[in-house]
Amino acid sequence: MEMSPMEKEGVFMGQTEQPKENNTQNTKYWRALVAYWILGLCNNYGYVVMLSAANDILHQQTDRNSTTIGGNADRDCNYVSTGAILLADILPSLMVKMLSPFLPFFIHVRIIICVLLASMGFILVAFSEVQWMSIMGVVLTALCSGLGEASLLQYSSFFDKDVISTWSSGTGGAGIAGALSYATLNALGIRTTLLIMLVVPLTMAIAFWIILPKPEVVLATNPLQELEFKEKLCVLPSLVKFMIPIGLVYLFEYFINQGTYELITFEGIFLDKAEQYRWLQVDYQVGVFISRSSVNILHIRHIWLMSVFQFINVIFFTTEAIFYYIPNFWIVLALTFWEGLLGGAAYVNTFYKISKEIPEEHKQFSLGATSFADAVGITLAGIIAISAHNSICALPKPQRLFI
Repeated sequence: MEMSPMEKEGVFMGQTEQPKENNTQNTKYWRALVAYWILGLCNNYGYVVMLSAANDILHQQTDRNSTTIGGNADRDCNYVSTGAILLADILPSLMVKMLSPFLPFFIHVRIIICVLLASMGFILVAFSEVQWMSIMGVVLTALCSGLGEASLLQYSSFFDKDVISTWSSGTGGAGIAGALSYATLNALGIRTTLLIMLVVPLTMAIAFWIILPKPEVVLATNPLQELEFKEKLCVLPSLVKFMIPIGLVYLFEYFINQGTYELITFEGIFLDKAEQYRWLQVDYQVGVFISRSSVNILHIRHIWLMSVFQFINVIFFTTEAIFYYIPNFWIVLALTFWEGLLGGAAYVNTFYKISKEIPEEHKQFSLGATSFADAVGITLAGIIAISAHNSICALPKPQRLFI
């Protein structure tokens, strides 16, 4: 029996509406992935730049070519360890990450604040004439990074879990982009370099308000928002298995980065001391980027293994800073790359496991709260790094037998 024109139209509409809907959903899916990659890059970019610039920031206002810490002038040390910049870079982030999951979730207001803080941080460090102004600029950048990470990880619960992978990859990309751009643009001077980097907060705004699609679930009515304060406290014990391993990895990792990198120098090679520090940062960030982008290829279930390996790295780097027994700069580069791989893998696998294993009603809070653990580890690393830096600088400078 032949169908009527109306029936034909109905069949035609039924056949085309579904593909259109699928195409729309597919477009939103990919927009979310791309946006979260860019957001991860922009959010962590300033944080990485400030750590890469730590050695230069400490030299920017005063001339301290060598120190007299402990009465020994043999070692070429900053009077103030780069661990001080690390603390300025992480303590504000720690406070924000601790409070953010318990505060009202006004995501648009939070992102506006992030963009403004990042912009003011770059400008303040660029035009600072005294050290406290530089450190205040670092603090503003750190506030942006901490608020952005906690907020955007929470917001990711409204999208496909794959945005965790692209977010992590983007934060790893920030490591390479931040460290590499600073190392290469440094010839222009620290002020010009930091002013050029103002394009990053602008890009963050474009990614959030233009590229990222609006979530289909209305935030005000989403059950994820209905957890009471007491309920959130009850969820915390279940997160300890994620928090302790990632906290330890970051404790060991940032102790190495800010407690030993500036103390390991090779004389008579193609890089001077400041360049060696910058390129170790780049090398480390390459490792972080690769491992943070790998979760869909290699998923590591036992995160605690990475804390064990990272502790072994602490032994290598600390003893090298004291005794100068590693014969070649390339060996240090290889160990630095391995250190970055471990840190990036711990980060992405932790948050990926949370996105898969935690119940939906607890997921948003859990993602934000767990980000607090790495900040605690980094804070402790900064405190320990300052003490270790002063102790090692007081020791006689050893002679390296081979280069």
